[in-house]
Amino acid sequence: MSPAVKKWLCIVGIGEDGLAGLGEAARAAIDGAEIMVGGDRHLAMLGDDKRPRLTWDNALHATVAKLAKFKGQRVCVLATGDPMSYGIGVTLCREFGAESCRVIPHQSAFSLACARLGWPLAEVDCMTVHGRPLGRLNRHLRPDARILILSGDGNTPKEVAAALRAAGYGDSKITVLERMGGPMEKRHDGTAKAWRRKCGDLNTIAIHCAAGPNAPRLMRSAGLPDELFQHDGQLTKRDVRAVTLAALAPAPGELLWDVGAGAGSIAIEFLRAEPTARAIAIEQSSKRAGNIRANGENLGVQKLQVIEGAAPAALKGLARPDVIFIGGGVSDRKVLNACWRALPSGGRLVANAVSMEGESQLFGFMRLKGGGMKRIEISHLDAMGDLHAWRAMRPVTQYRGVKT
Repeated sequence: MSPAVKKWLCIVGIGEDGLAGLGEAARAAIDGAEIMVGGDRHLAMLGDDKRPRLTWDNALHATVAKLAKFKGQRVCVLATGDPMSYGIGVTLCREFGAESCRVIPHQSAFSLACARLGWPLAEVDCMTVHGRPLGRLNRHLRPDARILILSGDGNTPKEVAAALRAAGYGDSKITVLERMGGPMEKRHDGTAKAWRRKCGDLNTIAIHCAAGPNAPRLMRSAGLPDELFQHDGQLTKRDVRAVTLAALAPAPGELLWDVGAGAGSIAIEFLRAEPTARAIAIEQSSKRAGNIRANGENLGVQKLQVIEGAAPAALKGLARPDVIFIGGGVSDRKVLNACWRALPSGGRLVANAVSMEGESQLFGFMRLKGGGMKRIEISHLDAMGDLHAWRAMRPVTQYRGVKT
């Protein structure tokens, strides 16, 4: 089969200016297709074209399954803007393979918005809340950040403004750009604290963040303030957490197991540091598991799975991890051994202990498996009447190992 025939599925990005705004390659792909696929709005641009058409089902996977039956025929999918920017192109290339797909992108909403605002796209955080929780916005909030959001519908700008006010970012500037690139394009400007406007459904939101004096600093570097987490005391404290995240060294696409997760702070900061990663938090307390879910939502992470159960039993059947952190249960050798067995060659294990029993287990484990240990000792300045003195935190013993 020739390369041309292999790429049976062509995904064409189209803008608000319709067919008139397409280049020669995109028009040729549309004209040469045997089957057209898209939403009602895009297919309507074809007029009374008599070729077979397929519209998207509410369950997207159902349409994808139908597409598979047309393999080998010339199929053209019409998509909004850049199909590889939170678009259908990502799903189709993953499903059928890049070798089967030819993607012809149009200008993305992000590119158009930056052109309207004079923002450098490389310095802007881009996200979508279309079909996704609004809480993910919280991962991006920090002083002077610039954020672009693909809306879910016309109510999304009001919801975003309310979220900004609740987070202490009420002075942030908001610009909503409707139907960019077409004759019905509109622009609305305002601030989060005053925004109450409903907009057209096809809109993109631009935010220039302005933090209020009491807004928490949600920086992406490890070591968020402890008070940002809901917890019952079972929390890896801020300074120790920063050292632990450095040891875990998050990398793209990795899966972390956070065993004995407590408040989930390690898993959550792992995901904030590397948004393409995934994390499974294993916690036997249902109340703490609820805290983990709430903390993940409040701090804007995605791809966080919470498993209620005690290790090692709760580890059975989970996706194989690239890296494991054990924050609770290190005094049980069965937990250490089960986690080590679950790691692939090159997988990393980091474990913290505060008790002599836990430290003893880690030392014995290191002698068998290799790796190294560190002791983390931190003191904070504390008032002592009219004077001041250093108050030492309980020392933390940390094991770090790589499976060969």
